[in-house]
Amino acid sequence: MQLTPEELISEFHDAVMELYFARKRITALEAENAELRARLEAAEKPGA
Repeated sequence: MQLTPEELISEFHDAVMELYFARKRITALEAENAELRARLEAAEKPGA
């Protein structure tokens, strides 16, 4: 199957948008992970 130039552009745009939202989700998960690690570290400290 051969795509027209317009279809190729549309497919590329879709891929770029998916990557954009995936990166946003990764950033959010990294922030959540950092927060959870900090809470875990605080909970493991003696006297906490």
